[in-house]
Amino acid sequence: MIFASAEEATVNPDGSTTFENDAGAEDAAGDADAGADGAETMEEVVKSFDPAWYLALVVLAVVALYMLAVWRKRRASSDVDDFFSNLDGDKFNLKLPAAVDEYYEVKGKCEDGGWVPGEAPTHPPGQQPPANSPHRLLAQALMKRCIADIPIVQHIQRESPGMNKLYSQSMCSVRQWKSYQAAEAMVSAEVEEVRAEADEVEPGWSQVIWRQAMQYHNMLKQKQEQEEVNRSSKNRAALEMQQKQNDAKAAEKAKYDEVKAKVDAEKAKIKKGEQIAEELIKQEDREKDSKKSFKEGSGMKKGFLDAKKK
Repeated sequence: MIFASAEEATVNPDGSTTFENDAGAEDAAGDADAGADGAETMEEVVKSFDPAWYLALVVLAVVALYMLAVWRKRRASSDVDDFFSNLDGDKFNLKLPAAVDEYYEVKGKCEDGGWVPGEAPTHPPGQQPPANSPHRLLAQALMKRCIADIPIVQHIQRESPGMNKLYSQSMCSVRQWKSYQAAEAMVSAEVEEVRAEADEVEPGWSQVIWRQAMQYHNMLKQKQEQEEVNRSSKNRAALEMQQKQNDAKAAEKAKYDEVKAKVDAEKAKIKKGEQIAEELIKQEDREKDSKKSFKEGSGMKKGFLDAKKK
């Protein structure tokens, strides 16, 4: 029973018996032979495989990893550029003021009228040139241009230390740095061009024109600020006056409403008294009518009884 449960016997036609472990042994032997053949086949394949293919696969893997690293680096750099660009916006998207073109229009008209650049003024020293003289017209137009340039010059002067520090620490994008450099170059060229034009209008004026323009700019700025303060003071005074008028009107209306409420209350009281008086009068009239009717009724009964007695 033990052997039967562990191994099942098969009775062959010739009377012999075969157990399953015998078949398994045969199968195992066959598998072993097949495995040996497969191992020999793999060894043959490995021996026949060219080592150059290993090298090619390694090179391809290295190139793929390198390309992936370059792509990631470029993407990260692009993200940083976009971040700084969006952070600063159009900070250095500067344009020259309209006074620049206006100056060259005046200069063209003066040259058409015979003015020669660099020519000394014809008016006596220490005296103002005539209002319609080329020197005065050009000086006014150039000073207007110089004053209009002051805000962008101050902007570049304020931003220059910070941008140089950011660039030295690699904390700004290439796009931002190029934008700053372009704006700085434009402003520097404008400063030098104004100086050159100043010497053409009046020799030596280039040494002081920017200082004079800064003084005029500060004066105009102070004047504008004072006008703004005065305007604010006037607006505040007007608001205060309007508030006082509104308060006076509100107080007057409140007083009127109070008097009106008292008058209305008194009228209501009088009307209520009149209604009560009318009710009393009506009540007295009803009582009189009732008494009169009672007397008349008593007289009729008395007369009827007297007549009956007779």
